[in-house]
Amino acid sequence: MPFSLSTTTTTPRSPNPNFRSRKSRMSTPPVLSLALPSDTGRVLSIQSHTVQGYVGNKSAVFPLQLLGYDVDPINSVQFSNHTGYPTFKGQVLNGEQLWELIEGLEANDLLFYTHLLTGYIGSVSFLNTILEVINKLRSVNPNLTYVCDPVMGDEGKLYVPEELVHVYREKVVPLASMLTPNQFEAEKLTGLRINSEEDGREACAILHAAGPSKVVITSITIGGLLLLIGSHQKEKGQKPEQFKILIDKIPAYFTGTGDLMTALLLGWSNKYPESLDKAAELAVSTLQALLRRTLDDYKRAGYDPTSSSLEIRLIQSQDDIRNPNVELKAERYR
Repeated sequence: MPFSLSTTTTTPRSPNPNFRSRKSRMSTPPVLSLALPSDTGRVLSIQSHTVQGYVGNKSAVFPLQLLGYDVDPINSVQFSNHTGYPTFKGQVLNGEQLWELIEGLEANDLLFYTHLLTGYIGSVSFLNTILEVINKLRSVNPNLTYVCDPVMGDEGKLYVPEELVHVYREKVVPLASMLTPNQFEAEKLTGLRINSEEDGREACAILHAAGPSKVVITSITIGGLLLLIGSHQKEKGQKPEQFKILIDKIPAYFTGTGDLMTALLLGWSNKYPESLDKAAELAVSTLQALLRRTLDDYKRAGYDPTSSSLEIRLIQSQDDIRNPNVELKAERYR
């Protein structure tokens, strides 16, 4: 049809139902993890981060997501790799920068979390800011569950400044809902030397008196045996339900296992809030399956797994994380 230039009257078009004005296009959509919360929860995880390997948030976020949690990570450090390598590069977040992130979330009404998870913290100033974060989050959600892994050292060696021990003991532990120290850390927090199972149980009771209703000493070596001791005080002043799990020793050293263990304990204890022993069984069984796979894969690659610390095979173990086969059972103390 030939095109002609003529003066015509144009009929206005109906609005396109798919078109929105610039103003409406720029409006903020709802955060679905808030508008349609999961049955599990929304976790703020403040831990370290490495570009390569699995420690800190790299060990914790993925398993929690597999278990159905929405997880928002804040990286307290960002390193190229973990510090066990000959060298590492990266940046460290300070307390002021952490608070700036919290302020940004608050300004957009994004501070509602069901859980806070913290791991390695290297300075008193950053730990003091964590205390402010806890109070801020609980002003938004008074029912916030705070899961604290008080990473301070292991096997008799402290690898954070001594001042941090005091801050953890006096200020952080009273605010925690669940605490997951190793043997050395439990000793530092309680002042009690743990030489027996009874000592471990007493250490849990001391920590209950200070604040948290759930305590899991994730690894204790007694008489050549490796075990976990857990304790759940369901009401203040009530005798806690306590249990142990004997753990098979695996002849190698792995990085990121403590971070992973605490994340798994958070994940499963929230699904079984009245059965900490069941949650611990699931967490320990997951970890053991993952460590065996890691060990086997290093051997398959022709590497001697006893010669240095090993990077865990987290992605390859996702089926074990989702559906662990419980091989290690808890034994309740009477």
